[in-house]
Amino acid sequence: EVQVVESGGGLVQPGGSLRLSCAGSGYTFSTYGMSWVRQAPGKGLEWVSRINSAGSRTTYANSVKGRFTISRDNAKNTVYLQMDRVKPEDTAKYYCVRRFGSYYDGTGYYDYWGQGTQVTVSS
Repeated sequence: EVQVVESGGGLVQPGGSLRLSCAGSGYTFSTYGMSWVRQAPGKGLEWVSRINSAGSRTTYANSVKGRFTISRDNAKNTVYLQMDRVKPEDTAKYYCVRRFGSYYDGTGYYDYWGQGTQVTVSS
């Protein structure tokens, strides 16, 4: 079956860095775009970033633009989120999701979700 598994979360100080990983299995990984979304305590889901199937196109929410970098290694069936210069407001549970729809206009839906990985930014 299709599985998406996040890892790499943890405690990090403001201004620090963290790299999240997302491993996909049970499907042809290289044919699907992927996104990262997050949910802060008491808040709704917030889209963070998306990447197309080939890894040649990336898009970011304004809140993380210039600080986060999404990438993928299709040979390893893995998507990454490099988080640099993190802020306390980045504290959230981060989910890796498989996209089904148009990458370029962002339409579509998420058909498979990972279990999430917690990122806590605190001094």
